Amino acid sequence: MHLLTVFSHPFSDHYPAAVMDAFHAPFVAQAASIDVLDLHAENFDPRFTEADHDHFWGGPIPGGIVEMHRRVEAADRLAFVFPVYWWGMPAMMKGWIERVFTAGWAYQYGAGVHDRGKVADASSLLPRIPTILIGVGGSKQATYDRYGYADAMRTQLDVGTLAYCGLTDVESHLIFDVEGDHNADKRLAGLEQARAAAEKFLLPDRIPRDAKRDHFEE
Repeated sequence: MHLLTVFSHPFSDHYPAAVMDAFHAPFVAQAASIDVLDLHAENFDPRFTEADHDHFWGGPIPGGIVEMHRRVEAADRLAFVFPVYWWGMPAMMKGWIERVFTAGWAYQYGAGVHDRGKVADASSLLPRIPTILIGVGGSKQATYDRYGYADAMRTQLDVGTLAYCGLTDVESHLIFDVEGDHNADKRLAGLEQARAAAEKFLLPDRIPRDAKRDHFEE
């Protein structure tokens, strides 16, 4: 078992990193290999550059992106661990997806770039790697429920981004209301939530999910 975790937070000793460690604990217990892609520590540039734009229209792939492809391709499980910023992923992580989930690798319109605007639907190219998202939120669950933020995140990330590219077996978890020392009990509960999610994610008889189907059935 090989896990790739994409992590986005500027500090390795703050609560989101503790959540990641708690999520990793069951993998470590099973002697699984773990590749932590710490976007800040690796100084990943999330900006969609002229080179990325050229590649989108059929030019050469920018430097460093093929290496990211290989790290994804090596994974048996894929995880994203991040603090929730403005009801979504941090810009660093969103930029990673924008640059790494490239046409011809993650998805494809018809025979190539010249079919954009002619072919109605794109073909998903990524294999169905079981994928999990763990977002660390500062707001209460009642706020997410009242405004539909959690549903909006699942629509955008699980369905519109990951499932679009073939990662249909995706599940999302949010850890709520963990800001400040006064929420110490909730922070501990959040670590347990991450660990429990990993244990279920690792089960050999885990039933694969279908994000698109679930989206329309809910």
